[in-house]
Amino acid sequence: MNLIRRSLFTLALAVPAAAALAPRAMAASPEVYNEDGIAVDGSDVVAYFTEGKPVVGDAAITHDYLGVTWRFSSEENRDLFAANPEAYAPQYGGYCAFAVSRGGIATTVPEAWRIVDDKLYLNFSLQVQGFWLEDVPGNIAKADANWPGVLA
Repeated sequence: MNLIRRSLFTLALAVPAAAALAPRAMAASPEVYNEDGIAVDGSDVVAYFTEGKPVVGDAAITHDYLGVTWRFSSEENRDLFAANPEAYAPQYGGYCAFAVSRGGIATTVPEAWRIVDDKLYLNFSLQVQGFWLEDVPGNIAKADANWPGVLA
């Protein structure tokens, strides 16, 4: 119980601090979450749909979309993505769906994911995903209203 309270207290302190810094960080944010030009930590986004789990993409099997390189675990997954990237690319450019619902952005981890109405949503962490899951439709509606304005 103390760990939960401590985590919530830490989150409560971190959110206002992050919000104060967010306008400067958001102004320079790219449309797709990436590090060194590799989208969403190099995860194969098609695998979330076909295998039901995060899978690391292969650096030799890629497709460029929205100015970044997407990695895939198989040529079949790459070809599926290339034929219809909007069907597989995560919502909000792969940024944390909960953060976008709150008017900001945050990076994501491959393990914190959910497919809702055939759309992929990622979160900052499994703990943050827990907050997002408390009201998925409401959080999606808020994030949809905020996106892509949070990048500007």
